[in-house]
Formats: sequence, structure tokens, C-alpha cells
Amino acid sequence: MEWRRARRSGNIEDRRGLSGGAAAGGIGIAGAAAVLVGVFVFGIDPQEMLSIVSGQGDPAAVQQKAVVGTPEDDAGQFVDVVETSTNEVWSSLFEADGAAYNRPAGVVLYDNATRTGCGAGQAAMGPFYCPADQKIYLDLTFWQELEGEFGAKGEFARAYVLAHEVGHHVQGLQNTMDRAKAMGMQGETSGAVRLELQADCYAGVWAARASQTSGGRLAFTNQDIEDGLKAAAAVGDDTIQRRTQGQVVPDAFTHGTAAQRMRWFRKGYDAGDPISCDTFGADRL
Repeated sequence: MEWRRARRSGNIEDRRGLSGGAAAGGIGIAGAAAVLVGVFVFGIDPQEMLSIVSGQGDPAAVQQKAVVGTPEDDAGQFVDVVETSTNEVWSSLFEADGAAYNRPAGVVLYDNATRTGCGAGQAAMGPFYCPADQKIYLDLTFWQELEGEFGAKGEFARAYVLAHEVGHHVQGLQNTMDRAKAMGMQGETSGAVRLELQADCYAGVWAARASQTSGGRLAFTNQDIEDGLKAAAAVGDDTIQRRTQGQVVPDAFTHGTAAQRMRWFRKGYDAGDPISCDTFGADRL
């Protein structure tokens, strides 16, 4: 994946090395479940996850002031490049439809735990998007987990995760999350699964159009796309359930199977058009 000469926008809030922030007030477990999307790690009990994000978990201390801008290290710059490119793609797509695109409020890089608009977030939850403050949260140790525990290698696997979370931001702008909640948030054909598969498809749309951003300074190989497909498979509900509990329970699905996640990423990539990503109207997921 070629990215080092690509544009950076500095829309990064770097909280690494700072103390974990206490939970923001006013949000209960039900509210947290409704507003937190895109959690990639499922090795923890769902109730524990909700406890963490609703502020009943462990994080404490006052969040110190973060550094906003382009980070100096490679990992932080990589995040900046991908976030910049995804927003350039979505800006052009919205503009083509005669609409204005509002980019996410930022990508927050943090260690262990941090304060979010959705409550207290922890690294154990994996990357996630919080609609309440329109920010993406990422502890970069997830890169090692993605490769070591899930076997998803390569820089593009990491880019896919970020593009997926930006996809959730796009859904927020489109009011898609309310539609998902109305269809239920657990099960094979639930609104939650349709929401996540659409975000995978949106990540594919970005991948198809990314070379049009940054003056053509962002480029992928066929192997990069394969790495993205492997990452999508690695975080399928069935894959993770087999690894963590030894059996597959479709009634507990929240993100879709490995095959579904690969299929919808590929669909978005092949079409390069978000119209192809209508998981809510699809008979077959």
C-alpha cells in the first residue's frame, strides 16, 4: 500500500500517553447500546462492554489536553492519511448528489481508556464510532491484535477498519442508524447486521475511489484488497464466536458472517458506488 506521499488533514486528536478520562454523564446502558457502533473486538462479554461504555467500568482521572493535528509517528500519520482520503471520497460523492458532507469531528488516538461522547471507552472494545460526538476512537494496539489474534495482516487491513468507521459516520449523516434500531439490534437479519455490512460496503467504495484522492498519491495493489477481504473475514460474527466460545449462535449476530462481510466489501469495491450498498433493501445478505 502506497501512502506516505498522500495528503494529511490533521483531523487527529492524539490522547496517547494521557490519563484515561472518566465517563461523560447522562447516558445509560440502553443509550450506550444505541449510539456506539463499529466495535471490532468481541472477546468480552456484551454486558461488560455496555458497562464500560456507560461509565460503570474502571476508567478514572481527568483527561488531560490532547494534541490536535498530524501526529509525528508513522502509525499516527497513516491514520491521518486514511481519514483524509475517506473524507475526500465522501465529500465528492455527497457533492455529486447536491449535498454537503460534514467530516467526522476527528479520529481520537488513545491508550487503554478515554472519555467519549458515548461514555467511557476502553481499548478492549476495539475501534468504534460515537455518533454523539461524531468521533472515531482507536487504541493503536488494535493493529497488533488484528494481525496477531485475527491473522489480518498488511496496512490495508488497518485502512479497511478506519474506512468502515468513517462509513458509520456517513450512515449517521444519512440517519441510517434509526432505521437499523427499528429493525432490531441482534440476529442474522437484524438492523445491526445490515448497518455493519453497509459500512463494510462503504469501505469498499472508498477503496475503489481512493486513488482519485491526494493527487493520486494513495495507491493499492491486488494484494492490498485481498488483505482487506481477509480482515473482513477475520471479524465476522461466526469467525469470532468459534474462536471465543467454540460455537456459532446466529441469533446473537451483530455484524454479519465472514462471508457476508467479504461479499459486501467486494460489492462496494467492484461498483465504486454507494448505491450498491443497500443492505436494508437486500433480500440476501
